[in-house]
Amino acid sequence: MSLLMDKNSRADLLRKRLLKAMEARSTNQSALAREIGVDRSTISQLLTPGGTRLPNAQVVAECAAALGVSADWLLGLSDRPESAADILATSMALTSAPRALVDEQIFAWHQEAAGYKIRHVPAGLSDMLKIHDMLRWEYRPHLGRTTEQAIGASEDRLSWMRHARSDYEIAMPLHEVQSFARAEGYYRGLPAQLRLEQIDRFLDLHDQLYPALRVTLFEARRVFSAPVTIFGPLLAVLYLGRNYLAFRDTSRIEAFTRHFDSLVREATIDERDWPDFLRRMRDEVR
Repeated sequence: MSLLMDKNSRADLLRKRLLKAMEARSTNQSALAREIGVDRSTISQLLTPGGTRLPNAQVVAECAAALGVSADWLLGLSDRPESAADILATSMALTSAPRALVDEQIFAWHQEAAGYKIRHVPAGLSDMLKIHDMLRWEYRPHLGRTTEQAIGASEDRLSWMRHARSDYEIAMPLHEVQSFARAEGYYRGLPAQLRLEQIDRFLDLHDQLYPALRVTLFEARRVFSAPVTIFGPLLAVLYLGRNYLAFRDTSRIEAFTRHFDSLVREATIDERDWPDFLRRMRDEVR
């Protein structure tokens, strides 16, 4: 809405919004006047049709606080009646994040986004694409007996992807897959046979699911991304390690989407090159 408004129009909008807020709170002029410490006539004048009186800042603030709305909304400076703190609370949330896919919240977000494209930058290799032995090798030191839960959750996620009619784009750093194939860094000690089986799994899933499932690799020295999942236009979730930081406001979701799309545009290995790249990596397994 335009913030430029003459006095008569702003006073009329204030009257309508004040009435609406009072009705929502099931309160009347006398009760509101008592709550904010003014005469009933003060509220009556504000609510008189055709009146041009605008209250001082103190009265607006007290009315807003008593009625649970924002002063900006009452004065026509915002289209949302919630306070800034309430808007922030609903647009951004911090939730706990287990080490693997056993978290029911992340799966609920997937189900909420059924039918929308999901864009995903994992913290490492995508759990959804891993074979069971890979999950056991990776998560047993962290999860103990819950490793089988991680396996079940991975299968559930992949099964959901097959049937949800949602395109799923995954972007990973090039060095992550290279380090995996060569058993370097994080993947040091990973048996060669397991690495070969995992690469074969990547290839099988590409053959089965492409183009609904698309994988690209970006060069981390040129572009960078924190782990993030974007659930269509509904939600963007940053993975912080112990927590997920979830955003629901449109402007931030669009910003994360543009960020992901830039990773795909800058990809060193695009979705069509992915199978040939895997075959080259397979030849490097020792």
